[in-house]
Amino acid sequence: MAAPRVVVREASVSDAPLSVDRLLAQVSDPQVGGIGLFVGVVRDHDHGTSVTSLDYTAHPSAAAALAACAERTAAAYDVLSVAVSHRTGHLEVGDLAVVVAVGAAHREAALEACRHLIDTLKEQVPIWKEQELTDGRTEWVGLA
Repeated sequence: MAAPRVVVREASVSDAPLSVDRLLAQVSDPQVGGIGLFVGVVRDHDHGTSVTSLDYTAHPSAAAALAACAERTAAAYDVLSVAVSHRTGHLEVGDLAVVVAVGAAHREAALEACRHLIDTLKEQVPIWKEQELTDGRTEWVGLA
């Protein structure tokens, strides 16, 4: 009996800088014909307010919640590989905050699963950001 294939190759929450190339390599495979990729980058504004930097804080359950989102996505779509990583800690404008990569035989499944995973993790994974604004104030985003 063949060992079950590992579809979710990474689901991590870390304070280390993210690597698009590393996650792309994790979803690459000879059977993969399309890769859906989302790269979330810290921008210099939010809803018309200028942002200088932000800090991501993750609940201790965040990595498990992220893994569960990745597993559910892999089960719901015809994909071959999934890798996702979310950054925590202090990030400057231009830093990578989250990378989602999904490999599938065809582009449609890869893109749909990638979109589903980023939307789901934003809703379900307990990670919050505190934005530092140019006027010196801070504001929390993502708190229920």
